[in-house]
Amino acid sequence: MNKIRKGDDVIVLAGRDKGKRGKVTLRKDDSHILIEGINVVKKHTKPNPMKGTTGGVMEKSMPMHQSNVAIFNVATGKADRVGIKLLADGKRVRVFKSSGEEIKLA
Repeated sequence: MNKIRKGDDVIVLAGRDKGKRGKVTLRKDDSHILIEGINVVKKHTKPNPMKGTTGGVMEKSMPMHQSNVAIFNVATGKADRVGIKLLADGKRVRVFKSSGEEIKLA
């Protein structure tokens, strides 16, 4: 079970964007995630008339390793760790480690 999922509000713990918050838009693979507005780089592209694209410098969000982010707890206003709790009906849910409160997707 992935502790950080698409749609989660996360805060960056390491790197040049340390301290910034954003929403997870995509999971690239098991360990890399894409966060909107975080880890943005400038990409130089050539024009391609076959595809109808113009050339120039574009800004693009790049994937980031999930160990460099933590889920944001709105109740405390800080980063928090994620735990897994087993319910009575056998269902597994994600909870905040600090409070034990269940994590709801926004």
